[in-house]
Amino acid sequence: MLGSQLTGGEVIELRSDLGGGKTTFVRGLVRGTGSQDRVSSPTFTLSRIYKAGKFDIHHFDFYRLEAAGVLADQLAEAVSNQQVIVVEWAKIVENVLPDDRLTIEFTATAAGPDDRQITFLYPENYREIIAKLEAGWPELRP
Repeated sequence: MLGSQLTGGEVIELRSDLGGGKTTFVRGLVRGTGSQDRVSSPTFTLSRIYKAGKFDIHHFDFYRLEAAGVLADQLAEAVSNQQVIVVEWAKIVENVLPDDRLTIEFTATAAGPDDRQITFLYPENYREIIAKLEAGWPELRP
């Protein structure tokens, strides 16, 4: 559902432990935009770009880096071009990311190995997107 709400210019930071579901989430996000692109982890390639109609989705993974180097410049350029940016392991480039980004945290639960608690942290300019998401979610019960 989040993918269908994107218009370009959004920056999304994904946080979790290894194997926490970040790339799986991106797969659903890209599919939600209507894109048919195949999503795979950019852990070894560091970045991937997916076509999503009126904008591209730039997917970055900084897990393997000790310094962002030229990729920080590539990230900054993508942000300024109003593309959708999705960043995994963002600590190394926090100074490049805008403060007004959507942060999504995935936390493992005791319910099972594939269950996650998902927390959205967002500034005011994402309130409308979050409200639309909440309206579409079924009521969740433990």
